[in-house]
Amino acid sequence: MSPTPSRPARHELPAIDEAALLAARRADALLASARSAAAAGAPGAERWAAFLEPLPERLRDALPAELRSVARRARAAYGPKDSILDVLPADLAVAFRDAIDDLARVLSRHDALERRAG
Repeated sequence: MSPTPSRPARHELPAIDEAALLAARRADALLASARSAAAAGAPGAERWAAFLEPLPERLRDALPAELRSVARRARAAYGPKDSILDVLPADLAVAFRDAIDDLARVLSRHDALERRAG
């Protein structure tokens, strides 16, 4: 029997952990803005607040293998016809998008290195 290869814990992958935590902080700021906008009655803000609600925690706590789907879910907020940029402050929305894109790049880089080493 061959031993099952174990995946490293998230804290053992500092680049991934750092990128995910930065994205979580950006998500927190965007979620706070969405909640404020929803409380003020801004059209669409309540929907985006509900969409963003689980993301900060998932970005903080997800295993490395799960982060790609979390990032994909977050990136779905920036559609060509329906975008979070249409409702929430652009500076916060762009900062979150950029943090998610950075996380996706770090994950891709890690996957490529794993394939080469594999």
